[in-house]
Amino acid sequence: MATKQVFVVHAHFYQPPRGNPFSPESLAEPTAAPFKNWNERIAAECYTPNAEAGNLPLISFNLGETLAQWLESHVPETYQAFLAADAQNASDGLGNALAQPMHHTILPASRPEDQQTQVAWGIRAFEHRFGRKPTGMWLPEMAVDLPVLQVLRRNGIEWTILSGAQIVGDLPDGGPYWVDLPDGERIKVFVRDDALSNSVSFELNKFGGAGKWARTMLIPRRRTAGELTLLALDGETFGHHWPGEHEFLHWLLTYEAHSAGYEVTTLSRYLQDCQPTQTIEIKENSAWSSDYGLGRWVTGSADTEGESYWKGGLRRALDILRGDLDYAYQRVALEAGVADPIALREAYIDVILGSTDADKFLKAQDVSVKGDQAKALSKLIEAQFYRQRMFVSCAFYFTHLHSLEPRYAIANAAYAIQLTKQATGLDFGPTFRKDLTFARVEDEETGTVSTAATIYDDVLVDMP
Repeated sequence: MATKQVFVVHAHFYQPPRGNPFSPESLAEPTAAPFKNWNERIAAECYTPNAEAGNLPLISFNLGETLAQWLESHVPETYQAFLAADAQNASDGLGNALAQPMHHTILPASRPEDQQTQVAWGIRAFEHRFGRKPTGMWLPEMAVDLPVLQVLRRNGIEWTILSGAQIVGDLPDGGPYWVDLPDGERIKVFVRDDALSNSVSFELNKFGGAGKWARTMLIPRRRTAGELTLLALDGETFGHHWPGEHEFLHWLLTYEAHSAGYEVTTLSRYLQDCQPTQTIEIKENSAWSSDYGLGRWVTGSADTEGESYWKGGLRRALDILRGDLDYAYQRVALEAGVADPIALREAYIDVILGSTDADKFLKAQDVSVKGDQAKALSKLIEAQFYRQRMFVSCAFYFTHLHSLEPRYAIANAAYAIQLTKQATGLDFGPTFRKDLTFARVEDEETGTVSTAATIYDDVLVDMP
């Protein structure tokens, strides 16, 4: 038995960008009743109760940027509680918040330049909100390969978290471990305990409270456990997925884990005292939420009910559009004398965060354009932001093509198309609509076929 045993809970707090990019109106989602939309409902059930219970300073967490933006505007007291939790831990240089790539895209399925942009934007957003540089970064869906880890390391990220199922071989504890990278660098990786994490995520109602869970799950683990036991799971588990269970988290961290013989800490604090001594191998193109590699987000896979192969058609359509939008942007940028259009796109995050405005942005970046050329370039950079957003992971995660999440991705694509047309006169809409017809589903009862093109047509109705 280890002489010292440490317990950490990491909570992944995230909501996707919801709504219509053509309209500033607050989104109405009838399925979230009695609340207006899902953000409002989950905030009331989870984010605010956890903040009020004092749970946030006791855990490691990442706060997705689209959720942070919404909380700041709609529930500012809860938003401030997240910042205060990190500040409380950062008073001695060990904040408990991690960064996250900007749009929760599946990075191994993205182009290398998009991986770089998503990571750079996520780091800048973290610095903007938490007032410090991040050392750790949460990977969306824990989707990983070695090139993605290399991008993290090149951007100054020191560590991330993976699941046990993504590691080759059995490990004695949660790490940290080294992973060697193709460029000769290496990165630190914590490994969550899948069994314990999943028991809380999916069976919380079976245990009858934090005390029984600790006695049933934590105390027996002491017989064979290494030093670190890490739970990593959706933060929405505590109050939204399981109503009222912010109290479970509170009692687990303030009393029951201690009673079970564990020291409760955060990953940053633990890393200060415990450096890697062992190198491990990861399973590339894996994710924490699927047994089928990245198929769930790329081609469709057997872990979603019914016909899911529309996902490959949707991704193909979006990827073709990505190429068209990038061509239009980079052509105009190079004509304007921009030496590095990708670097200019990365810098645009300051406009999104409100650190500068679009009129001042190009001048601050030493781009010498004026008049119509400046307006066109500004629109094309903005289109790049929405082009990035159309690949958000939830657009491909769920079963049904005609659910809200694919619609939001297609709406962001439509907005990027509109901005590009305004800037250049090029209209990629007709080609995109044709490509969307390959994202199709058939009703098993009636034999009726529908495609993502009808979603695009509905989105266009909402355009101003």
